[in-house]
Amino acid sequence: MFRGSYTTRVDEKGRLKVPIDFKREIDERYGSNIFYVTSRTNGKSAEIFPLKEWEKIEEDGAKKPSNNPSLKRFFEHTSYWGQVVEMDAQGRLLLPALLRQKAGLEGEVAVAGALRSLSVRNGAALAKEIEEHPLTDEELSELGI
Repeated sequence: MFRGSYTTRVDEKGRLKVPIDFKREIDERYGSNIFYVTSRTNGKSAEIFPLKEWEKIEEDGAKKPSNNPSLKRFFEHTSYWGQVVEMDAQGRLLLPALLRQKAGLEGEVAVAGALRSLSVRNGAALAKEIEEHPLTDEELSELGI
């Protein structure tokens, strides 16, 4: 499980340096350097799934009726933003150009654990959103926390 948040950089070629703690988790849990990078937030953030985790989502989708309009839209959106990428020997992932531009992923970014994936956001945009939309007691109660 991915947890916590780290600041890292996207270089001029669009490569994200995966924080070492997440890289360690990837090596131990998945043993693979293949990922699916996409967005389920209309390009507001990049989501990095170890390919094994993304394939579970696809398998679950394949069990649903293929004419389900929500399912079709989900895969249409995630395919639009998505690409299969491989981590290089230095622990970098190339983020899709379209997604990088839409989400403002250049220079310093925040990489946060999201259980089975990593979320990559423009650091300033993420801090602003967290400040403007704090968790409420009602939301925490709904989650049983």
